[in-house]
Amino acid sequence: MTGGAGFIGSEVVKQFCQQGAKVSILDNFSSGKKAYLPNSPNVTVINGDICDKPLVKKIVQDCEIIIHIAALPFIPYSYNSPEEFFRVNVMGTLNVLCEAINAETVTRFVQLSSSEVYGSAKYVPMDEDHPISPHSTYAVSKLASARLALLSHKEHGFPATVVRPFNSYGPNVTQPYIIPEIIVQLLNGNTTIQLGNVESSRDFTYVSDTARAILLAAVKDAVVGEVINVGSGRVITISDLAYLIASIMGVEIEVVQDETRLRPFDVTRLVCDWGKAKRLLSWYPEVTLDDGLKKVVDWLRNKQDIVQNWVPYTERKAFEGPLLTHGV
Repeated sequence: MTGGAGFIGSEVVKQFCQQGAKVSILDNFSSGKKAYLPNSPNVTVINGDICDKPLVKKIVQDCEIIIHIAALPFIPYSYNSPEEFFRVNVMGTLNVLCEAINAETVTRFVQLSSSEVYGSAKYVPMDEDHPISPHSTYAVSKLASARLALLSHKEHGFPATVVRPFNSYGPNVTQPYIIPEIIVQLLNGNTTIQLGNVESSRDFTYVSDTARAILLAAVKDAVVGEVINVGSGRVITISDLAYLIASIMGVEIEVVQDETRLRPFDVTRLVCDWGKAKRLLSWYPEVTLDDGLKKVVDWLRNKQDIVQNWVPYTERKAFEGPLLTHGV
């Protein structure tokens, strides 16, 4: 697995270990944390880069299932670091794919995509046939990596599958996504919550549900060569999300739109149609937004190192390595 120490990756590793699988992780720890990984003899960690061809070739030789999650994930950074995003997200994916295709042991390749490739919803809910219209360099890079995986299936018969999550959230966060950003502002005593486009709306999916879909995609033959959307089907505006979190935390707040946090050409609406995942994976979202938010609030309350060292993305202009400064 690539990126196995990251936010989604660490949850996938956890669930694989619960199934008794042996997991090898390739991660350069640009955002992932060793502390997020289960302490298990079945987990092997290799510190390295997906763009390192000799290293990737060596690792994939003994793999049966490859879950490719490693990527630069945070959209605002991609505006100022497009070359780095394409180097990692596209060329890194191509490197992993090429070595996996040449390996004789690989029986499944799962590529993690993003709902951002769709752009703003033309209709809702959004199924896998929704028009593609990426609004950021990040989204373009994730679209390219997914297309590479699908082409490997068409051109080489390689057993690749693309899983496309809608706004995953949960513990073990590694970037200043909107949910931890709101919670951290509240934990730091702020009652005036400053956010970007407060009228935009998203479909939030708890990380354990996302990971479970990835595991199912790794073993179900029906999804080879397919794109699978994974989401909750529930939509909420960013403003209402902030008020919901504040209600869970027992705080009265005011939400203010901070112009410095607005992104150019922002996606305004995402709502998942997860019917295909239900049909082909027998998957459905188990964790409600309210329950999931409570879990994240509890987790961050016990992570004062993260709260105290939280760096809003507005204070950084480009990708500079780990955002959170707590220990690896």
